[in-house]
Amino acid sequence: MSENAADCVIVGAGLAGLSAARALEAAGREVVVLEARDRVGGRTVNEPIGGGEVVELGGQWVGPGQDSILGLIEELGLETFPTFGEGRSLFERRGKVRRYRGTIPRLNPFALAEIGRGLSKINRMASRVNPDAPWGQHELADWDRTSFDSWIRRNFRTGAGRDAMRMATEAVWAAEPGDVSLLHVLFYVRSAGSIDLLLDTEGGSQEARVTGGTQLISVRMAEQMARPVRFRTAARAISHREGEVVVEAEDLDSGRPVEFSAADAVVAIPPVLAGRLTYSPALPAQRDGLTQRMIQGSVVKTMTIYDRPFWREQGLNGRAVSAEGPVSVVFDNSPPGGSPGVLLAFLEGDAARRAADLPREQRREIVVGCLSRLFGDAAAAPVDYVDKAWAADEWARGCYGGFMPTGAWMPYGAALRAPIGPIHWAGAETSSRWAGYMEGAVRSGRRAAEEILGAAGT
Repeated sequence: MSENAADCVIVGAGLAGLSAARALEAAGREVVVLEARDRVGGRTVNEPIGGGEVVELGGQWVGPGQDSILGLIEELGLETFPTFGEGRSLFERRGKVRRYRGTIPRLNPFALAEIGRGLSKINRMASRVNPDAPWGQHELADWDRTSFDSWIRRNFRTGAGRDAMRMATEAVWAAEPGDVSLLHVLFYVRSAGSIDLLLDTEGGSQEARVTGGTQLISVRMAEQMARPVRFRTAARAISHREGEVVVEAEDLDSGRPVEFSAADAVVAIPPVLAGRLTYSPALPAQRDGLTQRMIQGSVVKTMTIYDRPFWREQGLNGRAVSAEGPVSVVFDNSPPGGSPGVLLAFLEGDAARRAADLPREQRREIVVGCLSRLFGDAAAAPVDYVDKAWAADEWARGCYGGFMPTGAWMPYGAALRAPIGPIHWAGAETSSRWAGYMEGAVRSGRRAAEEILGAAGT
């Protein structure tokens, strides 16, 4: 085949697109992968911080039950190490910073009991959701019409309880409770297994990191491909007719158009970006409506770097949650050897929306100010700072992933991963298991490949 022809054209060289490519090549198919960036990894990206060390400015954690990504890490010869967790965590609310152990901060007994009941209720409700097709469960339509914020207000009477649920929403969806439908929250919980798995570090989805950074997963997959990824090649339009699909792209370095042809295409970019491509024939109304409604989360992921992890000397594990903000959650993100010391701080939801277009130096001031409140004067003098405002990234327009607002799942959910002729959809948002996570991305790419191979009778 010519360099612009293949059995399958894949748009996007993140975990989903490369997983699809890997599965198709293993079945003997010829694949070409297009990537608008100058790198692989999509919403995973490593940032060097000197001394051969990196931090992860995108997706980074893996945990129990994420068998696909964990198996892939092992297959590629990579290793994981545990998120640092020795010592106490910090909780800030109403001007006070308290130390605590475990997942839930120390609160008054009534608030703690309320949070426990609320989390249990979420798990019970989520058990009723079919993660493969929630749109078909018409008995759950009221949950689709209800925002998570409305549900929280009906089920939590204490300010501390409502704050805890707001912070959990920001941490998991990079959104505010009013942004997300109750059904989407419950689908997400069911897709992972429980709300505890989403929130916990030890035994949960934040349990471990990849040595050398998670972008290495995509780098290793790309290195093993028969054809190199076509970087700086942005898909602009997709047309299809019987037996052929054509992807029209732009070479971003020369500005020239370039075409790629194949029997099938996999679009492995977020739904909101997929909706910005031009299609011929035009997308069905349901699919187009989905792309208009599936909103990307808002997060600025920041890394404040110190010569050493001074908080460990104080008996702290580097984790903190703040109801005061604008930083909502903090983790110790130091390299495996513990040097330099790195505090990962998230600006999420409304805080990220306000900060995304600010100069980086101004974001640094905001973050260091919050860390100084939490960890004391030693946090006020970092040696370096790096961050990434994902909503400002042209090829992501948000992170951690897309979510459904009220009234979207029932009328539009069926279009999320249903192929349109030879066009198949992949990406973490399209997975019915571990939706929105790296695990979901890998699963989605493999599922798209299986659709293609199955349709061909292979």
